[in-house]
Amino acid sequence: MMGAGGIGGYVGARLAEAGGDVSFIARGAHLEAMRRDGLRIRSDTGNIFLPTVSASAAPADIGPVDLVIFAVKLYDGEKAAAALGPLIARKTRVVTLQNGIDGIEVLRRHVRGDKVIGGATYLSGFIERPGEVLHAGGLPHILVGGHRDPLIRALQALCDRAVGLELKPVADIDSVLWEKFVTLAAFSGATSLMRSGIGSILDDPEARIFVEQLRDEGMAVAAAAGHPMAEGFEDRVITRWTALPPHVKSSMANDLERGRPIEVAWLSGRMHELGMRFSIATPGHTAVFRALHLHAAGTAA
Repeated sequence: MMGAGGIGGYVGARLAEAGGDVSFIARGAHLEAMRRDGLRIRSDTGNIFLPTVSASAAPADIGPVDLVIFAVKLYDGEKAAAALGPLIARKTRVVTLQNGIDGIEVLRRHVRGDKVIGGATYLSGFIERPGEVLHAGGLPHILVGGHRDPLIRALQALCDRAVGLELKPVADIDSVLWEKFVTLAAFSGATSLMRSGIGSILDDPEARIFVEQLRDEGMAVAAAAGHPMAEGFEDRVITRWTALPPHVKSSMANDLERGRPIEVAWLSGRMHELGMRFSIATPGHTAVFRALHLHAAGTAA
């Protein structure tokens, strides 16, 4: 697991609990707590405590592996991708579970293209305290490309044995990534800017107009970029958001509250950039990007 935060910590712990041989690349106080006290996951799908975990800040300590799940925040993506070398062997695959639409391109600058496989999950989580990850919401489902790759099939078999984790290989991962980008950029932008859970936003008439505006702007940008949303997308998004517990916020909103760096440049900021490129008006996403840009680097000591 390249990254042991909300996504990497949760997915890695579930795979380890199911019998997988899992190592974590982490850093700072979180890494030290994992080495000293193990890794805890708090989740409505079942808590996990791994008293002993393989964890290091240096990929060279682990060496070549079969599979890297790349789950670092987007602002750390370039640096983390450049450090992957010691983990890569001839048959290694690298699956990216990140937000936005740029993760695959970043990885391919550092890892041979046919080794990189796109993936997506709507799982939301964050580090509650060093050594402990909170699954904050979202279904723990993973969609991943490489549907004919034997290693992806082996990963699917391991996920089938895991509690609270489901993996589905798909033929068209690009469509999945763009649908998630449009959905998440709206969800992250609204819950971060309004400092509210999705339930309160959907219940308030003015707030609901704003989150739907963010969704619709994203749809227009995606269509202009050659990735139109499938018919019924608007209703599917509302159904997905409505099914969440009302207090649930995006990981970006949770990071913002804790003074951590945020991924706004790769979400609403990317929508703003693409809107200018394709001459699509994105006043909602532009407002989110400009309002939160002040906090992009975080404020925590």
